[in-house]
Order: sequence, then structure tokens, then C-alpha cells
Amino acid sequence: MIKEIPISERPREKLIKYGRENLTDAELLAIVLKTGTKNCSVNDLAVNVIKEFGGIENLKNVSLNRLVRIKGIGTAKATELLVLSELAKRMNRKSIVNKTIYNNPSIIYEHNKDIFEDLRQEYFYCLYLNSKKELIERKLLFMGTLNKSVVHPREIFKEAYRLSASSIVCLHNHPSGDLSPSIEDIELTRSLIKIGKINGIPIVDHLIITDEGYYSFYENGER
Repeated sequence: MIKEIPISERPREKLIKYGRENLTDAELLAIVLKTGTKNCSVNDLAVNVIKEFGGIENLKNVSLNRLVRIKGIGTAKATELLVLSELAKRMNRKSIVNKTIYNNPSIIYEHNKDIFEDLRQEYFYCLYLNSKKELIERKLLFMGTLNKSVVHPREIFKEAYRLSASSIVCLHNHPSGDLSPSIEDIELTRSLIKIGKINGIPIVDHLIITDEGYYSFYENGER
């Protein structure tokens, strides 16, 4: 048990004494987990979790249901691990995307595909870019089946004015896995492109994203 470990060797005390960069993956995870079980120390529990997923890096893709199947990981610990994973994703994403030039669909896809993982309904995001095609802000604007009555152009362009954006990229997912644009997708995109030209804030692309890849309206002749 953790109480049997010398104080100087306990993960939290080692972090304070030696710095976080000198702790192992298991020791860092043990700090997050806080406690073990009657028959398993928190250090051993952390090791078991890492072994279960084949490395700490694989925690970023785990689900709640799979976590709670591990002995010693209840719902509370599982949710803490999911929060940790999501925070790590967001910190990494922000450190990368703010320096990225969004000048082609493949880059846009690679840097944003993870926000659509495991979603069961359609989510519509806008990327607001500056004059250098660098990201100012990514904003979730709508959820649900997309059509003109749900996706309001005024909300999209209101944010663009607020952020002083020079251009916009639209993103949404197809939970079905079908990359083909629907009639509603096509009509919406054409409408937004026209409004963007009138407002002087062009819609430079609209990507449909699934687990299999992406569909770019720009690459397919719509802009």
C-alpha cells in the first residue's frame, strides 16, 4: 500500500522534490488516481492501467466503458482520466494550431479531426482565420441535423466580425460515416459562400469529416 512506501519515494513527494519531468509515466498517473484498492497500491494500479492500454499515449483514445472494466477503476477515477486525456489533447492542439497556416484541406483535417471522435450527431464548427490563414478561434456553433433553418448565417458572421476574422472555414461531421455531401450540405455551403462574398469575409472551405477521412467543397470545385 502507499503508506508502506517511504515518504520520499511517494509520487507526489518525488514530484515536489525532483520535478515532474523526473517521474515515470506510472508515477504521474498515480498522482492523478490518488488511491489504490485494498489489495493494490495506487502505484500498482497506475502500472496496470498503462499495461492494459499498451502505453500512456493510448489513454487519449479510451472510453469510459473500457476504463471501468479495469479492477480498481470506478466511474470517478475513469472520469478523471477522461478529463486528463481531453485536457492534454486541448493543450497540444492549441500549441500546434495557433502556429499553423490553414491553407489546404489536409492540414485543416489533420488538426481538427479529433474533435469529431465518437460523436453521434452532427456538430458544426467554424474556424476563424486572420489574414495569414492562422487560427484566431475555433467555435462550435450548431448541433443536430444540418439545414438552413438550423445553421444561421448571422451567427457565423457575427462571430467573424467579433473576432475581426479575414476568412472562415466550416467543419461538420457525418456520424453515419458517409463522406458524400447531402443536398442540405450543398445548399448551405453555396448560401454561406454567397453571403461571405457580400460581407467581404470569404468561406474558404467547408469540410465534412468522418472516421474515414474528409470531403472538401474547395477541392471539389465549390468556393
